[in-house]
Amino acid sequence: MTLLRCLLFTVFLAPGAERQRVEFTKDPLTTVSKNVAEEKAVLVDVRSKEEWEAGHIEGAIFLPVDSLRKHSFNEKKIGKTLPDKKEKKILYAYCVVGMRAKAAAGILQQLGYEVRALKLGYDELLKAGFEKDDVQNGEDEDSR
Repeated sequence: MTLLRCLLFTVFLAPGAERQRVEFTKDPLTTVSKNVAEEKAVLVDVRSKEEWEAGHIEGAIFLPVDSLRKHSFNEKKIGKTLPDKKEKKILYAYCVVGMRAKAAAGILQQLGYEVRALKLGYDELLKAGFEKDDVQNGEDEDSR
C-alpha cells in the first residue's frame, strides 16, 4: 500500500475516526424567537469581528468561529463567554450562510453544549424580526 492509501485508511476507516456530523436545525424561526424570548436559548454570532462591528442581533453573544477554533481546547475561556452548561440553554449559532455556524456547532457540541446551527444568516434574522443592536463599543472578549 502506498503511503497515501495508508493515511486515507487511518483517517477515514480507522475505528473512532468518524467526525461528528452537524446538520442545520429544523427549528422554525418562530421557535428560535420564542426560545430566545423565554430565555431558554441564546443566539451566538460566529462571524468575524468586522462583521460583528458592522451590525449584530440584539442580545447575541459574540464568539467568532476563528477564535473558537483557536481556543477549542480552552473550555474555561469559552465558558466565560457562554451561559453555564448547567443552565441547559440552547445555543443557536449563526453567521452569513451557515457554514461557520455548523463548524462552531461541532466544536461546541464536543464541549458539551446543546447547540443548533442556523442556516439562515444575519440578514435573514433581521428580516424575520430580530432586532439589530445599534450599540457599537468596538470592544470584544479578546480586546479586554
